Formats: sequence, structure tokens, C-alpha cells
Amino acid sequence: MTQIVPAVPEGRYVDVPHGLRVHYHEAGDGPAVVFVHGSGPGASGWSNFRHNYEWLAAQGYRCVVPDLPGYGYSTRTPDAAYSWESVVDAITGLCDGLGLKDVTLVGNSMGGAICIQAALNRPELITRLVLMAPGGLEERETYMGMKGIRTMLGILYGGGAIDRDAMRRLFRLQLFNESLITDEIIEERFQVFETQPPNILGMIKVPNLASRTPELGCPILALWGVNDQFCPVSGGYRLVEQCSNTRLVVLSECGHWVMVEHADVFNRTLLDFLQNG
Repeated sequence: MTQIVPAVPEGRYVDVPHGLRVHYHEAGDGPAVVFVHGSGPGASGWSNFRHNYEWLAAQGYRCVVPDLPGYGYSTRTPDAAYSWESVVDAITGLCDGLGLKDVTLVGNSMGGAICIQAALNRPELITRLVLMAPGGLEERETYMGMKGIRTMLGILYGGGAIDRDAMRRLFRLQLFNESLITDEIIEERFQVFETQPPNILGMIKVPNLASRTPELGCPILALWGVNDQFCPVSGGYRLVEQCSNTRLVVLSECGHWVMVEHADVFNRTLLDFLQNG
């Protein structure tokens, strides 16, 4: 019998609140930068940020890339304490468990919303935010109207088999440049998806945090693809209107994954923000 080689490598683990265990990858030494991935079938930290974190580590930063509870190699039993509060506490608990101080949080999609909530909860811990098309900035109905969200929910709950072809259909909406949808990335996501607890997306309900963003006191860098079909770019304009010391970068020919589609631009912009923002 042929043994399937895991597409996503295994790293280290730390225990966090709510009886959960978080898996993470780490590279480099220096100021702490924690990368927080989004939701969706097969999501994991390594899959989202493997083009970014090792590059940044080489520039003199301690980069930590966790899997959220319910995703990747983190706690994924069906009856675990999955909730908005527990996933936010998992990120701050990871920082506490690793002894991180003055942390920059980097998050995309749901992960961006988690970063915003973590910064509101622990402003003494989180000193900068980098947000790529974060959720939590619109009413639920706005997100439900996005083609990417509708398609994802149709694939997950439409009653048909979810296979690699279904994953590829979803990624045609995730990325503007379809040439980046490789067999490798589909395999990464599909293998992780097969281990996810059922209905993990429905267990973690992202609140609308728009009214609280003026409370954010830290510098913010926001990046958005103008072709995003999951989180509308209006959320980025809301951030720069409501938050002080905030920079918004909007990229053409870019979907929901700025850090993948334009990795070089993202990496250099992130480094400039960390050094000068």
C-alpha cells in the first residue's frame, strides 16, 4: 500500500486556553511577527504563508505561523471548544506561551478579524497589525453576497462529494491569476481538509468589529486585491477612515490572497512597514 507523504510539514506545539493545542512553524530571531491564516476548506498557516515567513525571518524577525484550532495540525476533534473567543485566545495564548512581546500580528480574511479582536483585547501585547482583506468589517449579509463565499458554502454544504476538483473550482475564485493554482497547493489544502472537524466554519462566528476599529491605537497596514471575491475592498477604506496611523495598499489583478499572488510586493511592503511604519 502506497503511503501518502503529508503535503504540509509538521512543526511544534503549544498548549493554549480552552483546553486547545496549537501547532505552529517558526523561523528566525528578532522582533516577533505572528501570521494568522483565514478559514475555508483545508486552510493552514503554512499553506497561507510559506512564501512569506521564511523570507521575513531572514531579514531579522522571529516569525511564528500557527494553525488555528480546527485547522492544520492544531486541535481538530469534533467536540473541542471552537468559538470566536477560543480562536482569538488561542493566538494571544500562543504569544504568551512562547514568551513573545511587542507582537506584530499579520492576518488574512478571518485571520485578519482575529488579529483585530486580539489587538482590542490585548493592546499591551499587540503593537502592529498587518491585515490582508480581513473579515469582521461588514455585516454578514454583505459577505454572503460575495461570489467566493457563496461558492465556498455551496461546495461545503451542497451535498456533493468534496474532492480535489471541487477544491480547484473554489481556488479559481480565491486567486485572480489561475496559473498559480498548482496541483501542489490543491493537494496541500485537500489533505488538511480531510482532517477538519465537520462544520468548523459554522462553529466560529466572526462578529462585525467595524464600530470598534477606532479603538485600535497601533499602526495598521492593510492590503487588498481589487478583484477580491470574498471580502469587499470597502472594508479597507473603512479602516483608513476610522483608524489613525493606517496605510492601505490596493493591488490590481489580485484576488483574496495578496501574500500569494504578489508575494514579493507583499514581503517588501511588510518589511518597510515593520521598519518605518
